Amino acid sequence: MKKTILTGLRPTGNLHLGHLFGAGQNYVKMQDEYEFFLEIADVQALTDNFNNPEKVRKNVYELTMDLLAIGVDPHKVNLFIQSKIPEIAELTVFYSNLVTIARLYRNPTVKSEVSQKKELFGNDGESITYGFLGYPVSQAADITALGGEVVPVGDDQLPLLEQCREIVRKFNNIYGNVLSEPEAVLSNTSRLKGLDGNEKMGKSLGNAIFLIDSEETISKKVMDAVTDPSKIRKDDPANPDICMVYYYHKLVTPKDDLKTVCSECRNGDRGCVACKKELIKNLCDFLQPIKDRRKQYEDDPLLVQKILSDGTNKARERAKATMKQVKEAMKIDY
Repeated sequence: MKKTILTGLRPTGNLHLGHLFGAGQNYVKMQDEYEFFLEIADVQALTDNFNNPEKVRKNVYELTMDLLAIGVDPHKVNLFIQSKIPEIAELTVFYSNLVTIARLYRNPTVKSEVSQKKELFGNDGESITYGFLGYPVSQAADITALGGEVVPVGDDQLPLLEQCREIVRKFNNIYGNVLSEPEAVLSNTSRLKGLDGNEKMGKSLGNAIFLIDSEETISKKVMDAVTDPSKIRKDDPANPDICMVYYYHKLVTPKDDLKTVCSECRNGDRGCVACKKELIKNLCDFLQPIKDRRKQYEDDPLLVQKILSDGTNKARERAKATMKQVKEAMKIDY
């Protein structure tokens, strides 16, 4: 029997290279090893997009097409929509009795995200909503409703998974051994830096290359990328290790060509403009097969809807079975 893996993505925008190298490629590898449930977390997306539901709805389908385009196989992965699984909402309510407000405020991931959303929640966080503060509880419901035994996470997400494990332990201590504690699978890929040198590539930071970006858009972004500030003239030697253009070359440029890029940069035989133009071409070549696959789904929206419907139906059956056990244990199976 394959173990069940559960992960999710918030439909707040299209996938970028950070998603692809940080998680997407791992999804494709893991889909042969596990019974895989991949959640389109629209309810969670609404916690900080509550005033823009059209954005979330549109991105449910955009995100699904991106995932299919990078190689997520709908015959191996159950893609499902969070809001279509009412059992998750039920579990969230039950679990909310097991977690204190103080514990939620102490969650490092929540604290970090609140500080990043000052425009929405204010500098002191006083405008933080009940839904946003409680999203770790909802995530625990996501995982346990589907019987998730394995959850792929980055280091920054470990506090959320630990909070889920705490909820499971407390539930089992009160109601009996019903739920299983999920285990983390840490990504072996470091977080991708942004074109501006920021340690994080992000949708809201304006430093990301999206999988759907046109050649024109990619060209503009790469031409603005940060390079070695000590290189003033075209034939000045430079340090590729502090150049974001070389950083991205390492992702998409063939190894033999990469050696040339590195040596020419160090020796002053390569200008930044020429180096950026080569990167633009290599990025476009790398992304083209993904765009071609995506076009097939763009041209067949009914297929995308069917994939989501089939995955959601399977997830719903799993969640119903979990809820039956939970309600029996809680003595509310009237």
